[in-house]
Amino acid sequence: MEQFNDEHLMQKVKNGNLDSLAPLFEKYHVKLYNFFLRLTNNKDISSDLTQNVFRRIISYRESYDQQWKFKSWMYQIARNVHLKHYQENKFLKSDFNEPEQIEQDSKSALEEMEFEAKKHILHEALNQLNPEQREIIELSRFQGLKYKEISDITGNSVTAIKVKVHRAMHKLRELYFELA
Repeated sequence: MEQFNDEHLMQKVKNGNLDSLAPLFEKYHVKLYNFFLRLTNNKDISSDLTQNVFRRIISYRESYDQQWKFKSWMYQIARNVHLKHYQENKFLKSDFNEPEQIEQDSKSALEEMEFEAKKHILHEALNQLNPEQREIIELSRFQGLKYKEISDITGNSVTAIKVKVHRAMHKLRELYFELA
């Protein structure tokens, strides 16, 4: 079976071959879901927003330019979907509880409690950041995007992105140690 890169697959979608979106969906839907989950703290909303991104990819496929990296274009759509959701639902509260994860049996109960406490504090500190700071940390640290890709998504310069990431991480550290 012939392998195509993301940009080639999206070009096929743009040209009307909607089946070519399936490999892109398989590759990115979990990453997008996690992106939204960290921003919204709500599983159902994250699932809905992920679906909205792929609906918009189909709806706006004519606007795709193959010179853009597909991933950057997709995250720009995701960012717009989240912004629209946030503006329409500013007063919704989170129902998110961190799912329990099975840890290695080698951890002692005390180590496990300390780990869970630190994770809870980090989650609380992230929630105290403003939406732009949470988003920039999510894109750079959790989604692993390069500064150039974030620059393409947000429209800010690479230098501005570096500054924003630095400031957001500094604020996160401050909040974390205040809560710890």
